[in-house]
Amino acid sequence: MSTGDLLSIQPTELKFPFELKKQSSCSLQLTNKTDNYVAFKVKTTNPKKYCVRPNAGIVLPGSTCDVTVTMQAQKEAPPDMQCKDKFLLQSVAAPDGSTTKDITPEMFNKEDGKVVEEFKLRVIYFPANPPSPVPEGSDEGSSPRAVAENATQNSSLFDAVSRSLEEPKEKSSEAWSMISKLTEEKTAALQQNQKLRQELELVRKEISKSSGGGYSLVFVVLFGLLGILVGFFIKKT
Repeated sequence: MSTGDLLSIQPTELKFPFELKKQSSCSLQLTNKTDNYVAFKVKTTNPKKYCVRPNAGIVLPGSTCDVTVTMQAQKEAPPDMQCKDKFLLQSVAAPDGSTTKDITPEMFNKEDGKVVEEFKLRVIYFPANPPSPVPEGSDEGSSPRAVAENATQNSSLFDAVSRSLEEPKEKSSEAWSMISKLTEEKTAALQQNQKLRQELELVRKEISKSSGGGYSLVFVVLFGLLGILVGFFIKKT
């Protein structure tokens, strides 16, 4: 943004999307920074090539005015897309209540005591439809060697993917076999544990039936062995 005492101008460059045999436009925004009426006028070094609307006007205090600059269709592009055209925007304080009809060329004459602000705007062209970048890995425009290398890489990639798909199947088969084996062992251990519990219960009943509440040495030893076995299988499961 260019800032003066009277107007703020945005942008400070006129950028046109350039395309042969098609006109294009860009805009300026003028903002009055004062509490007074401000008159402005736009000039160009090539008036036949550009159309400015409005090319002169009044900006009220604290308000904004939009100026549209249209470039006529061109039959050829300038060398290196460099444009030498320039614009000049002049602004000056105007009497309150002024309108566009009150603007005269003499208002912008630099006289003693009169402040006439001037801003130079340069013109920039850029392609309206820039070419799309060629995607990486594209075969278009590639040499035969590059195409062959690309094909080799694709083949290697395919082999790697195939191997990666086969390996999980083998690992999955091994895992299921191990899980099945562990399940069978766990089931057998649980059955054995249940059998030992039943035998232990029988031993307890026999002991409880013994006369006088005494325990024979055989029952005590047998009871201890069964307890050890039961604890072993419980820990294993």
